[in-house]
Amino acid sequence: MRTARCLLLVAGLLAGTAANAKEFSSSDNEARDAPTVMAIEYIGKLVRERTRGRHSIALPGPDESKSELFTIGELRNGTLDMARLSVAAFNSSVPSTAVLSLPYLFRSAEHTRRVLDGPIGEDILAAFDSQGLVALCFYETGTRSIYTTKKPVRRPSDLQGVKLRVQESRVAVATARALGATAVPLPYNQVYSHLAGGTIDGAENSLLSYVGSRHYQAAKYLSLTEHSQAPAVLVFSKRTWSTLSPDDQAVIRAAARESVAYLRKLWEEREAAARATILSFGGQIIGEVDKRAFIAILEPMHGAMAPDLKQQALVQRIRDAQ
Repeated sequence: MRTARCLLLVAGLLAGTAANAKEFSSSDNEARDAPTVMAIEYIGKLVRERTRGRHSIALPGPDESKSELFTIGELRNGTLDMARLSVAAFNSSVPSTAVLSLPYLFRSAEHTRRVLDGPIGEDILAAFDSQGLVALCFYETGTRSIYTTKKPVRRPSDLQGVKLRVQESRVAVATARALGATAVPLPYNQVYSHLAGGTIDGAENSLLSYVGSRHYQAAKYLSLTEHSQAPAVLVFSKRTWSTLSPDDQAVIRAAARESVAYLRKLWEEREAAARATILSFGGQIIGEVDKRAFIAILEPMHGAMAPDLKQQALVQRIRDAQ
């Protein structure tokens, strides 16, 4: 009798464990071999190990029918558990992210990391809570530069009348217009077809995204304006998060933080290869860009792009970060 009761107890525990097990859905709009995607896969590996296989993360390929705003809606209603998204997608709903998107705000990669890894970064991540989201960490996604189909960009005047795809955010639109370009907000997954079809003359993104998305095949001039170091953010659905135990939440949060260093290493390793790919295809990487002229136009506009008093205070905190 005692043996039977023990077997029933063990069976009950196993059934409870199985019932609590979950394969979390996740999303990233880059290709499967992109560093951000591999970083999420790394999180999945850590979560699987630390929960002894109880939890895992499924990462489907990029869905070209989805915009980032649509993905945010999925996270809020709980039909998607986790996603890596640009901070630009949150510029309206989480105003502090608009500050991270300001052109020429960060002085260097080291400055960016001091901000994102420190108290300022923690404060910005906490602001996602009111949006039905749990922000786990920031992902550096390189420095954004402009690439074009017809001619290189060496100075702001080269952008006069250029139809430039920008992210769907007020800051991105204002940046392009300040430089004399015609801003064309488009979802990331539509950029290649518009470049190839000639409905836009250029776009802007990081070196690895330029190569990974094959944009270099349609826009061969990459001008190193290096105007933005805005990061991406890894967010979790609050609806799903609230169903997890504190221990499971801690496991996922720790794994996400550990993935940051993993991503940075991957990114650095990939950049040299990306440059070689561009050149082998006949593309041009223009390093002789008059950055002072770009900074002279864009830096004075920080106040107009982030006019809220809290945003202005955050701009100053970032500038003062040592």
